[in-house]
Amino acid sequence: MLRTRICQLLGIKHPIISGPMGGSATANLVAAVSEAGGFGLLGTGTNPDPSWVVEQIQKTRELTSKPFGVGFISSAPGLEKVIKAALDEKVDAVAHSFVDPTPFIREARAAGVKVLTQVQTMAAARAAVDAGADIITAQGSEAGGHTGHLGTISFALSVLDIAGDIPVVAAGGIADGRGLAAALMMGTEAAWIGTRFVASNEWLGADWIKERVVASDADDTLLTKVYELASDAPFPLTVGDRVLRNNFTDTWHARDAEVVANRGELQEEIATATAAGDPSIAPARAGGSSGLVSSVEPAGDIVRRIIAEAEQILRNRPGGLLGS
Repeated sequence: MLRTRICQLLGIKHPIISGPMGGSATANLVAAVSEAGGFGLLGTGTNPDPSWVVEQIQKTRELTSKPFGVGFISSAPGLEKVIKAALDEKVDAVAHSFVDPTPFIREARAAGVKVLTQVQTMAAARAAVDAGADIITAQGSEAGGHTGHLGTISFALSVLDIAGDIPVVAAGGIADGRGLAAALMMGTEAAWIGTRFVASNEWLGADWIKERVVASDADDTLLTKVYELASDAPFPLTVGDRVLRNNFTDTWHARDAEVVANRGELQEEIATATAAGDPSIAPARAGGSSGLVSSVEPAGDIVRRIIAEAEQILRNRPGGLLGS
């Protein structure tokens, strides 16, 4: 059985953390991942309602007694009430992204809640170390949705070099047991997985997005800023947005000034397309690992298969490489 410090720290069976994926990871997905032995994170999005978050926490607890947490897009304004709601509910952990976590750690510790900090740059990683985060997630540019510009392997290794005793989690491009085994062999303690759980029965998002992820390959994603510039999203300049290419990105990618100048018109166009499920315009956020996803499945089955694959690889591959 795979056991790492993350398993002990979070009280879980398997070193898999499912990403909050904006606001699309809701109770059904989180409970399924946690019930299967991983650690599910509820997503709160950029404008969360505290009562909705409490409702999702309580629904998750109705579905599983296993540990889980809540993830925040912490660069969004006005999160004080929703963060307090999560801490008042005594979730097992909260995850902060896109900010220096220092202001959030003291209140979480006072509530007995662990803090995961997702970072995309070495400056952010150093801030997380200095702040005393319980866990640091090194997110590489292969990740879907909002992410940084550094490759997962080299970035995670660099974060390991400065993390000291703080466990590090690898995020970006991991969707199967091979990826998890690679993450563990380089010294990280778990994999943070998003895109693979987009193609799960329990993910809240639209079926057409799941279908696009299943149909895509490694060439089909693009790290862009077009959607966040069009929507004036609250993300740092150091962060991009990995999506599946479509007519909209083909037209507007790398035309940042023009996107901003036409923001009102483009916002309306994106909103209309999203409501209609028009994949030629609406965003489908997915990482480079979408090329490894071939079907939509129950999230619990995904967790169990990833673990079984990783265990088999780690039993057989290292000895074969070293020889006698």
